[in-house]
Amino acid sequence: MNVDSERLRADIEANAEFGDIDAEEGRGRTVLTGTEPNRRAREHFVERLEDAGLDVRIDAVGNVSGRWTPDSADPDAAPVAAGSHLDSVPEGGIFDGPLGVYAALESVRAMQDAGLDPERPIEVVSFTEEEGQQFAGGLLGSSVAVGDRSVEEALALENDAGTTLESALDSMGFRGEGRLDAREWDAWFELHVEQSERLEDAGVPAGVVTAITGITHCEVTIRGEADHAGATPMDDRTDALAAASEFVLDVERAANEVVADASDTAVGTVGKLDVRPNATNVVPGRVETGVDVRDVEYESMEEIVARARRSLARLERERGVETDFDRPFDLEPSPMTERTRRAAHEAGDRAGIETMDLHSGAAHDTQRIAGVTDASLLFAPSRDGISHNPREWTDWDDCAAATRVMAGALADLAGAR
Repeated sequence: MNVDSERLRADIEANAEFGDIDAEEGRGRTVLTGTEPNRRAREHFVERLEDAGLDVRIDAVGNVSGRWTPDSADPDAAPVAAGSHLDSVPEGGIFDGPLGVYAALESVRAMQDAGLDPERPIEVVSFTEEEGQQFAGGLLGSSVAVGDRSVEEALALENDAGTTLESALDSMGFRGEGRLDAREWDAWFELHVEQSERLEDAGVPAGVVTAITGITHCEVTIRGEADHAGATPMDDRTDALAAASEFVLDVERAANEVVADASDTAVGTVGKLDVRPNATNVVPGRVETGVDVRDVEYESMEEIVARARRSLARLERERGVETDFDRPFDLEPSPMTERTRRAAHEAGDRAGIETMDLHSGAAHDTQRIAGVTDASLLFAPSRDGISHNPREWTDWDDCAAATRVMAGALADLAGAR
């Protein structure tokens, strides 16, 4: 069974036309949920599914799926599913998301071309709003598919302009009916660009993810007292930004120590600061900051968060500031299933394509799906590890090789002969 690399390339390049942007280097796109480029990308995907003979369904939150049920398959059997997403970050690349969607479709077409007869249906899926640029914080469509968020809750979400998801989907003609239910799947696969350099450095065309990192986001407010920068003596200041600067370094130190002592995959980042009143001649009176903590070991994440809390307690004692700490988002690490990982490695062996184990430091829809069925995330190499950027690039040969690994694994679990 071989994938048609030129057909896969043509699909990805055609999709890149939707929301394409002028970029100094590379090729970029902006495809936000509810926009005209998103509508066009969805409509094109539906056409490609129908061209391959798949039965297309659109659920109430805009998740698009196409099911292949050949005569050999039991229509009541739990399907094997694969896919990703079509939305992008602003000024993103052309592979993040679409590679997984069209690799899933190409896997089905490769089975059809080879005359294979699966015992189970195979479903190709594009989830709504994976990137979280318009509604919620990301992984929206998959959160509904696994039952973590109701259809009603999802449709009521609003973007910054006050438009609801329901209205956005209506405007595109992609608010369907019912709910795609991932719990009904026998297994799930997603192919994604790696967004790191491990595969490229190793010269390996396909990665099999062992676990997807957990992610926790913390929101911190540090309140001091705004005062005149010239008239307030140094020993009479409660400088919120100076305190926040210590907090930033404390988080960095905590992450480095956890890496040294417990888990070399742990990371901690303070990536956002909002300083008020943000004037050169005023002692800062208030700072709001965001903390991102990730690891494949939840205990390591908890340790970094605990040290961040202790840092704030110290700053209250030593600097006289007041602090608030909130943890609005907490997603535990997701191990991938041994059954699906083994199928991917064996598919690579059969095809003569080298594979390697590695973890994912970024969240993907698979993280949600892994909570309700057997799931596996596969990676294709990223040049220089660049992603979410017009310079994002995965060689076409690597796209095809990684797709061939996924196609073999899908065929195996679907009982295709």
